[in-house]
Amino acid sequence: MKKAMTVAGSDSSGGAGLQADLKTFQEFGIYGMSALTTIVTMDPKNGWAHNVFPTPVNVLEAQMETILSVGIDAMKTGMLGSVEIIELVARKIDELKLDKVVIDPVMVCKGEDEVLHPETAIALRDVLVPRATVVTPNLFEAAQLAGTAPIKTIEDMKQAAEKIHALGAKYVLIKGGNKLDHDKAIDLLFDGKEFEILESEKIETTNTHGAGCSSSAAITAQLAEGKSVKEAIYTAKDFITEAVRHSWKMNEYVGPVNHGAYHKYGTPNKVTQ
Repeated sequence: MKKAMTVAGSDSSGGAGLQADLKTFQEFGIYGMSALTTIVTMDPKNGWAHNVFPTPVNVLEAQMETILSVGIDAMKTGMLGSVEIIELVARKIDELKLDKVVIDPVMVCKGEDEVLHPETAIALRDVLVPRATVVTPNLFEAAQLAGTAPIKTIEDMKQAAEKIHALGAKYVLIKGGNKLDHDKAIDLLFDGKEFEILESEKIETTNTHGAGCSSSAAITAQLAEGKSVKEAIYTAKDFITEAVRHSWKMNEYVGPVNHGAYHKYGTPNKVTQ
């Protein structure tokens, strides 16, 4: 059975983080294993405010050693939380020469608008992005990695993608989703030579909790299965489109995507390139 590792935070509400990753791996028939970096809780008495509780680095390393002793076919990262954790993950990638690495450069919790720790954003850029097979920033994260102004257009996405690719990532996938002023949900893929615009139906909803984690997990699962990077990204785009289409409102604060929708309901509007 193909196996994948996620090195990520725990979302106590179940919609994002390693919970989303493991659900997504399962949807693609991949055996998922997780190394917990942080525990994120939400305070229902204080407007769903996020609280972050880091895992000690030695505890994370013990988890990774357990997983890597079994062996993996692909891996992804999510919320890492500290420079020390980022350096540990980079060291493990190098030691085992891992070559199917998806870096989801998580910098904020959903609903927050400031980088959790600016120094971790710098370490993500300088330490992990150069080791990425695919790096999957959203518009905010792409601007942070590229050192550009906020991204508002497809041309802005292209400029940021070139800068991020120059850091060392083999493929850059900037996820525009429904944030761009466009009638389609737009993502941009750059392989260092060519740009590809990926379009899918734009679904107007605020129930998108876990979309980024789930998208990068779907790419990871497909890489573990042996698919090419582009095949993996196209499938992930279809997967997350259906997950968002069938998303649901959990409470007054959050609505998660539906991880089972892709296989349960099919893909009526596939991604176009």
